[in-house]
Amino acid sequence: MSESHNLLRTQQFPAVLLLVAAALGILLANLPTFGPIDAVLGFHIAIPGTGIDLSVEHWISDGLLAIFFFVVAMELQYELTRGELDSFRKALQPAIAAAGGVVVPIVIYLIIAGGSATSSGWPIPTATDIAFALGVLAVFGKGLPSAVRVFLLALAILDDIIGIIFIAVLFAHDLNWLFLVLAVVGVVIFGILSRALPERRGWPVVVVMIIVGVLVWGLVLLSGIHATIAGVALGLAIAQSPSMRVRHVLEPWVNGAILPVFAFAAAFVVIPAVAPTDLSPAFFGIAVALPLGKIIGITLFGWIAVRIGARSKPSALKLTDLLAAGTLGGIGFTVSLLLSNLAFADDRAIRDQAILGVLVGSLIALILSAIIVSSRAAWHRRVTAASS
Repeated sequence: MSESHNLLRTQQFPAVLLLVAAALGILLANLPTFGPIDAVLGFHIAIPGTGIDLSVEHWISDGLLAIFFFVVAMELQYELTRGELDSFRKALQPAIAAAGGVVVPIVIYLIIAGGSATSSGWPIPTATDIAFALGVLAVFGKGLPSAVRVFLLALAILDDIIGIIFIAVLFAHDLNWLFLVLAVVGVVIFGILSRALPERRGWPVVVVMIIVGVLVWGLVLLSGIHATIAGVALGLAIAQSPSMRVRHVLEPWVNGAILPVFAFAAAFVVIPAVAPTDLSPAFFGIAVALPLGKIIGITLFGWIAVRIGARSKPSALKLTDLLAAGTLGGIGFTVSLLLSNLAFADDRAIRDQAILGVLVGSLIALILSAIIVSSRAAWHRRVTAASS
């Protein structure tokens, strides 16, 4: 069991699992298996007396994915306090690049799909999938300087922050302030409990924290804010020492179960039997803006950031290294799939085409990044060998 858990903590294997799960989802959606699986995903499960009544699909995207965001938020907290973003100087270059990786895809999407009913999909191509991007880097980037991985990690983390803000602000509806205030109180209690957690034999406190966390999730869901924000709030509130232990425990489950299940359910879409010209502008906007927008935005703004930083300290990143990071940033996957579901929740046909756009755009970015990262890694290996 420990060997499988260690495998799920690597960067390569979880990325492969995500790809397989998404491929399986889209395959089974276009076979006679569609009906039975769709019925399961659409089956509603309610919690009596709470007002919570979700389909299996929404239990996955609103419930299980909240655990993923809980783990992401704990990583954000660490990086912002002790890691790659713990100072203004460290955060400046990836922050500028992340801004470019958000602004340029939005502009490209709006140029393609902004004049139609699909303009609300503009947040979709702004996300970068940390697991996928780092997985591809680990597979193809042997020999690249560590500065590339550090830059990509910081960039993807900042990207996640932007995605979380989009989810919290753009997709809230009919806010219930009482439930929201109660959720905030619950988050505070959760944070206080985490700081009272002893190093050993702290199970009673852990049990209470789990109960409080579940209550916070339910209150956020009922407040009208997307329930994954509960995971973010709890992950930022938890004390750092227990957060490292919790991340260690949850990471294999998130990588090996939660994300693949979400990828399968999100990619369970029927490929429309229409000519390419009849596809929704949302499909083309995402499929183009995700890889192209990220490449242009991250590379261009990253180069500007490097030039600014070069006045005080020369950067280890070359323009071609930034290009490699830009192609990796175009792998949008997890958060982009969630944003597709949220942006077009009321129109399944457009939602499905948006999801196909995410899959196509991410696949293009994955192929381009494999080629460019491999090329840059080989160049760095040759330079290292020649200088040794």
